[in-house]
Amino acid sequence: MHPTSLLLLRQKEHARHSPALVRWALIGTALLFLGVFLVVPLVAVFHHAFQKGAGAYFAALQDPEAWSAIRLTVLAALISVPLNLVFGLASAWLIARFRFPGRDLLITLIDLPFSVSPVIAGLIFVLLFGRQGWLGPWLAGHGI
Repeated sequence: MHPTSLLLLRQKEHARHSPALVRWALIGTALLFLGVFLVVPLVAVFHHAFQKGAGAYFAALQDPEAWSAIRLTVLAALISVPLNLVFGLASAWLIARFRFPGRDLLITLIDLPFSVSPVIAGLIFVLLFGRQGWLGPWLAGHGI
């Protein structure tokens, strides 16, 4: 048997026989992390949202602007999800299968949104599409 295979086999056996206290401490740490950073904020948001009761939500659904926002959200999702699926699969296939000029640039352009803070991205959108932004007056002139 290859020495690397023996090492991996020993590590697996050691992991299986590690003290239960270590395993439970790691599981507890993971659950605490999930609770603090996922469950607590979600509970706080829903608690705050329903302080005025569910009637406020039903009243908001009577507003034509709310339905306009819902329609716009659904339309954006119906357009962006298939486009992202097609271009994401195509670029992943190209990157994984072929070596071509511009491959590194393509990888960089794909990874770029992950490196930009959402706050900065929001600021960029406000500067571009806000009322005083570059495209804001044009959008307002077209009723958008």
